[in-house]
Amino acid sequence: MAAAGASASASAAETTQTLELPALTADLSAQVAQSADATQQAAANYELQAERDAAAAAAAQEAKKDLAEAKKKAEAKKKAEEARKAAAEAAASRSSERTTLSATTTTASAPASGSVATVIAFLKAQVGDAYVMGATGPNAWDCSSLVQAAFKQVGVELPRVSQDQSMQGTDIPLSQIQVGDILYWGGKGSAYHVGVYIGDGQYLDAANPSKGVVIQDLSGYPASGAVRVL
Repeated sequence: MAAAGASASASAAETTQTLELPALTADLSAQVAQSADATQQAAANYELQAERDAAAAAAAQEAKKDLAEAKKKAEAKKKAEEARKAAAEAAASRSSERTTLSATTTTASAPASGSVATVIAFLKAQVGDAYVMGATGPNAWDCSSLVQAAFKQVGVELPRVSQDQSMQGTDIPLSQIQVGDILYWGGKGSAYHVGVYIGDGQYLDAANPSKGVVIQDLSGYPASGAVRVL
């Protein structure tokens, strides 16, 4: 009987051990599975964060680029506005100068008479003639030869060239010029062009090869100075 009891006890113990091993293996498998899931989730989280960081960096770079572009456009707009204002101010200044010159020269004008009238009549008779450097008439002139010939009609002998003609007679302020005054462009004694004032803000000259002898407005090409020889 004792032997039978011992055998029964040993059998019970083995049964207990056999039952506990599967349970332990199942727990271990569950832990391993949980660990794998946790690792996978951590990897997914890391990848998601990396994607977010990359997107944020790209957005920051794009914002920086947009800011630089906006700043560049603002500076260009500012420069354009400054240029527009400068051009407007320059135009207003030129308009004011022309208005002043027109007013003063018109006031100073007087009807041509006597010798002056003869000079003006000769000059107007040459309108349409050609401009040729060095020419002295009768159908082609340069600026100084035309002025010289006009005043020769009334017995006034003028030098041949513009520089010397600007040194003749009496200096007259441009605000007080009268019909028949000689106008010059450039420095006194070094003038490069001459013409004759004919009144109403206009002058007559042998202008250049493309224009020939013409009547022009002083407002478009203000003279540097004037002299009176009559």
